[in-house]
Amino acid sequence: MDDLFSPGGFEDTGAGPLYLQLHRRIAEAIASGRLKPGDSLPPEREMAALTGLSRVTVRKGVEALVASGQLVQRRGSGTFVAPRVERLEQALSLLTSFTEDMARRGRTVESQWIARGLHAPAPEEVMALGLGTGDRVARLERVRSSDGVPLAIERASLPEAILPDPLGVGASLYAVLESRGLRPVRAVQRISAANLGPRDADLLGVTPGVAGLRIERVSYLPSGKVVEFTRSLYRGDAYDFAVELKLAPDADRLAGERIQE
Repeated sequence: MDDLFSPGGFEDTGAGPLYLQLHRRIAEAIASGRLKPGDSLPPEREMAALTGLSRVTVRKGVEALVASGQLVQRRGSGTFVAPRVERLEQALSLLTSFTEDMARRGRTVESQWIARGLHAPAPEEVMALGLGTGDRVARLERVRSSDGVPLAIERASLPEAILPDPLGVGASLYAVLESRGLRPVRAVQRISAANLGPRDADLLGVTPGVAGLRIERVSYLPSGKVVEFTRSLYRGDAYDFAVELKLAPDADRLAGERIQE
């Protein structure tokens, strides 16, 4: 690995800022397999001595790789090449559970329970679920993993009348709801960008501050009653969300009329 951090080449002023040159050199070593998932990088001080760069320059180059998810830093342990994560494409037009989605791909599913129980609702849960005075809410919080890789943190809230026993939920919440005849049939979902805080990043095995996707879903029964309010955080390096777009009916009709003209 010593030649990877040799000072040769950094004197090329036409190759861009020094931290970007170091960034590219490490990124290319990762892409080519020269640096493999789990490999550790030398400490910052050692990299600076090997390359002849300043510690500030080395730190900036490494931080850029951490931000892109190619490296991970573990406090007290060092800097490592991040595990390879297969990107998954999730269709936004289907109302499915995490378990069902992974099963269709032939992947195993694991859940790490963080908390589950009945509680007095928070104001946002009262609003989203339409709860009344004295109502309680079932909360489920867990890390969802597939083939041993943590992919998402799921925090679901449901009225106690819908889920009176949150401890009875195993692998799939929707399977429990379906057994009670209370599976949702439609949902409104909002997706926004988020930078993962220290606690969530630790649960997902990534570096704090990396990009993630925040997904908020409100699901409904056929009657229109709200059955579920879920706030999830997905790893930004693992998921692509896709949706099919079609021409609006009115626009389609107008386009046809123009052609006839």
